[in-house]
Amino acid sequence: MSETGQGAPAQSATADREIVISRVIDAPRELVFEAFTEVRHLSRWWGPEGFTTTTRAFEFRVGGEWDFVMHGPDGTDYQEWIRWTEIVPPEGIALLHGEYRGDPNAFESVLAFAPDGVATRIEMRTVFPTKELRDEAVEKYHAIEGGRQTLGNLATYVTEIVRKGVEG
Repeated sequence: MSETGQGAPAQSATADREIVISRVIDAPRELVFEAFTEVRHLSRWWGPEGFTTTTRAFEFRVGGEWDFVMHGPDGTDYQEWIRWTEIVPPEGIALLHGEYRGDPNAFESVLAFAPDGVATRIEMRTVFPTKELRDEAVEKYHAIEGGRQTLGNLATYVTEIVRKGVEG
């Protein structure tokens, strides 16, 4: 993903509206990136622990959309919508995520995939339209813990693929 060259001041302008979560995953960057590109992968790991996902429509391309429902462990369904705004294989993905197309409260996420030896460091930077929406996501929806669990599910999924590949 391209850097703006503006440095720290540009980051501090959105600091009160953002959540940054990162994790090192013991799998090659290309595989970690690929896990975001196909429904057959996403449906196996997307979301916090205990959640499942039903995809209604999926097109992984800039301007493409993913229309899906997340099913919570308590039986609650959450309508979700993502539009991919930038795709740079295997370095990064940018997206807009809301409950539906045109959601005024949709937030932007940038996923960066960096080699870390034979592993991959993934960083998920999410910027909300307002500080209040960010705070609500953290307090009401446990967005930080949910994000960590989601990356944990991703790590489990791709390391299992690597393990099976080595064995098989």
